Amino acid sequence: MASTMDRENFYKTGPLHLTVVDWDNEHHRRSITASLVAGVYILERDRQENRDSRHALADPWWEFFHFRLIRQLVDDVDNSIFGAIFQYDLKTSESNHQKGIPHYVIAFRGTLTNRNSVTRDIELDINIIRHGLHRTTRMRTAIEAVKDMHMVGASVNNNIWLAGHSLGAAMAIIAGKEMAIMGTLLETFLFNPPYISAPIERIKDERVKDGIRVVGSVITAGLAFAMTARQSDQKTRSVETFSSLSNWIPNIFVHPADYICSEFIGYFQHRERMEKLGVGRIEKVATQHSVGSLVMTAFGREVDPVHVLPSACLTINTAPARDLKRAHALLQWWQPESELHFKTQTYLYK
Repeated sequence: MASTMDRENFYKTGPLHLTVVDWDNEHHRRSITASLVAGVYILERDRQENRDSRHALADPWWEFFHFRLIRQLVDDVDNSIFGAIFQYDLKTSESNHQKGIPHYVIAFRGTLTNRNSVTRDIELDINIIRHGLHRTTRMRTAIEAVKDMHMVGASVNNNIWLAGHSLGAAMAIIAGKEMAIMGTLLETFLFNPPYISAPIERIKDERVKDGIRVVGSVITAGLAFAMTARQSDQKTRSVETFSSLSNWIPNIFVHPADYICSEFIGYFQHRERMEKLGVGRIEKVATQHSVGSLVMTAFGREVDPVHVLPSACLTINTAPARDLKRAHALLQWWQPESELHFKTQTYLYK
């Protein structure tokens, strides 16, 4: 079994097969952004292990693809590195003539179970469950960094991408939503983003699975109608906010065996089925809410369910995974294409 240092070593586990990059190739774009997110994980591991410049392992994860690190994003509570901003180095790349190259990529890592950061990361994971991640200081730091880079990038018409894995994907969703509401649509890559729900996708019987989702939609829509009937202003704001996100199409990458993110599959596919059944109006309301968020709102709490998205390009890795660890692993997204089994569909809010 590979050691932790071996797994963190780009030259042992990274996408070394991408020696020539085609920025129009989906596999290349996905692999590189996943590698940059891995670089953020390893930046924090380098810090925790006090690795000096001779022994640090993070740099190759971005330098191999001609990026340079221009800023680390640090949590004000535990001083851990949770994100990073990378700039594409046109001077060292042979592909600088290609269109669509990201000039900046803002990447966020997920939960680390190592010492010094696990307590804070789990606290933030709990905030996702409570639909309150947007209120945390780490999230505010992230949003400010994205807005700052947007100001820098806009002044020279540069292309900015967002990327994150797990907890980091949840942060990228919130930051992407914030920018979309402002009218700026950022290319976004979400690897195994959390979806707070019972793991319905793991049920084998399709009829039972569909039945549970239909009942869930009816209950959610009913609660939403009941609550907003008395608060027309709240209903208007909710609809306007959801609609304002419809043109933002983040790229979501999930594995069916990963119960942390797998319900995104049902979330989008169920919406399509409800339209075909002629009850799209119910689903249109239900898809904008969750039962948990509605209950919290009823008690006066400001909530933002991370998973509520109007549109997405959903990629499912259908290759077998023998356990959750493999199904949730970031490295699956840069494996050579011959080893992957992907199914991609785009869902647009109507």
